[in-house]
Amino acid sequence: MIDNKNLMAKADLEVSDLIADGGYLLADQSKKFIVDAIKQSVVLKMIKVEGIKSHTKMIPKVGLNGRVLRPGTSGVALSAADRAKPVTDEVTLTTKLMKGEIRLNDETLEDQVEGGQFKTTVMNMMTEQVALDLDELTVNGDTTSTDTFLAQFNGLLALATSHVVNAGTVPLAKSHLKAALKAMPSQYNRNRAQQRFMTSEDGELDYRDYLADRSTALGDKLIQDDSALRYGNRAILPIPVFPDNLGGATDCTNVLLTDPKNAYFGFYRKVKIDTDRDITTGEWIMVATVRCGLQYVEEDAVVKITNVKTQ
Repeated sequence: MIDNKNLMAKADLEVSDLIADGGYLLADQSKKFIVDAIKQSVVLKMIKVEGIKSHTKMIPKVGLNGRVLRPGTSGVALSAADRAKPVTDEVTLTTKLMKGEIRLNDETLEDQVEGGQFKTTVMNMMTEQVALDLDELTVNGDTTSTDTFLAQFNGLLALATSHVVNAGTVPLAKSHLKAALKAMPSQYNRNRAQQRFMTSEDGELDYRDYLADRSTALGDKLIQDDSALRYGNRAILPIPVFPDNLGGATDCTNVLLTDPKNAYFGFYRKVKIDTDRDITTGEWIMVATVRCGLQYVEEDAVVKITNVKTQ
């Protein structure tokens, strides 16, 4: 039986393994923490995620507005008025501070320390919950929310404002998806194979049921297996953290149409882990802090379907 003195010594040793440079994880440890969180997420795996060197990042955008080619004459340069001019712009991504806290009592710690698994156990616990939390914030973040966590920054749904299709509080149907495609500016359809429809699990299930009502082999297949739905060549993806309570008295969800890589999630590189002990409760306290933020690179390349009723 391990005594309290040895328990404290072993725990202190294991905890110290997690801390370097005043509490910040080393570069490789920080990268692994972020990579593991992404692996266990749903949304972060789909979008563009990068470590950034500062708490803010300017994301440059360069494009061409209209035709490049003009009628030409051999040996004669185009006039200044006929030359194509690149359109430049930038989006500012601002990170916000997030904290996560885990407490382990001495009994749990004793079991883990004796097995030499304390560090692994704690990091796994943190990354699992961080993955779920960041997925929720990425989708449902809204600076007007009364939920202080979700109010940190606008997520994918709140950021999508330029092109909105109202489904009229009825379940998702082909007409809504068609309307979304028509609402997408044509210049972004060049990468239509990368575009995805994203909605809640209930929204996707209702659409699956809607298609399965047809008395065809395809209708039977949609009931019997879990193959991905498609509209044209665009997949329809169920996202666990998509909300189903957006309609007030009527339960509704939203649908997003975009290339997921159009969304940019930035992690400020330094992940910090602090530890302490509460002797009155016999608990070890671990607090992880990270700064992160989200932006669309091109918000004009996003269509949102609102008021999709979930049955």
